[in-house]
Amino acid sequence: MCPHKPPCPTADSSDLDAALPSVSHPEQGWSLLCNGVLLFEDTGKLLPNGRPVAPCRPAEMMGAAA
Repeated sequence: MCPHKPPCPTADSSDLDAALPSVSHPEQGWSLLCNGVLLFEDTGKLLPNGRPVAPCRPAEMMGAAA
């Protein structure tokens, strides 16, 4: 359960990244959010149900022509 007031968004909400970190290991490139989502430095995620979410990368970083 989230101890924050107001509570952090759940792992199945559209703003799940807004949850506060409960454990942070920047030296290893990850944080565990209060809602159980494992957030990686590259913006990839691992949801509490084990489903991965690919990193969100801007088109410029993907080599797209301007």
